Amino acid sequence: MYTPQCVAETGRMPTDALLDRFLTGLTPLDPVAVWAHGSLGAGDYQEGRSDLDLIAVLPRPATARTAWRLGLLHARLRAEPLAGLLHCTYLSPDTVADPGQRHLTWAHQQLFKRTVTPVTRRELHSSGRVLHGESPEQLLPPVADPELAGFVVGEQRDFWRPHVRRAELWRRDVWVDLGLLTFARATVTLREGRLITKREALEELPALGAPGEVVEDVAERRYGNGTRTAATAEWTARRAELTRSYLGPAIDTLVASYS
Repeated sequence: MYTPQCVAETGRMPTDALLDRFLTGLTPLDPVAVWAHGSLGAGDYQEGRSDLDLIAVLPRPATARTAWRLGLLHARLRAEPLAGLLHCTYLSPDTVADPGQRHLTWAHQQLFKRTVTPVTRRELHSSGRVLHGESPEQLLPPVADPELAGFVVGEQRDFWRPHVRRAELWRRDVWVDLGLLTFARATVTLREGRLITKREALEELPALGAPGEVVEDVAERRYGNGTRTAATAEWTARRAELTRSYLGPAIDTLVASYS
C-alpha cells in the first residue's frame, strides 16, 4: 500500500495528502495495482502545475455500480487542493493487455472511457511508479518499438497537424505548451526510441528550430518562480502565429521522415 514516503522526493504535502486519500478511498474496491506515470513517475512533477496521472487495476471489469462508486470517490476528493489535477484510468486483469480497449477514466471532473495509449504503456514500463500492489511489468505487456513509433507519427499527423490550422486555439497557453512539447517528445522518440520528460523536451526545442521567444515563454510559465506578469493581447496573438508557423512545417517534415 502507498505511504507518503512514496512521493517523499516531491517534499509537498498536498500531493501526499491527495494520493493518500485517493488510495484509502479506493481500498473497498480491492485494487490489484495502482501506478503513477507521466511527470510524477518520471521525476518532472511540479506541484500545482503537473497533472497526477494514475492507472488503477481493479480485480474485475468496471460495471455501472463500479462507475457510481468511483464517481462518488472522486467527488469526495474535491476538497483537496489538487483534486482537479488527478486523472485515473481503471483497468482490469482481463482487459489490461488489449491496447484497443476503452477503459473507464476519471479526468477533467468527469467519467468517460478512453484507451491507454502506447506512450502511456511504455511510460509505465520505463518510469512508472508503483503506489500499490503489482508492478506494471507483472501485468502489462511491453510495447514494441514499431507500435510506439506508429502511434507517435499518427498522433502528430492526425491530431496535432489539423489543429494547427485552428488559429483560435493557439491563443491559449495549454495549446502552445503541449503542441511544442509533444512535438519535441515525438521527435526524440522517433529518432532515438526513448521517451523524455516535458522538461527535457523544452531543452530540445531550440535545436529543433522552435522560436526562441516562445520557448522562453513556455519555460517561464512552467518552471519559473511565478512572478511573470500577465501576457498582453499583442503577445498572445504574436505567440500564436509564431507557434503555428513553426509547428505546421515541422510536423509535416517529421511525418514525412517517419511514415
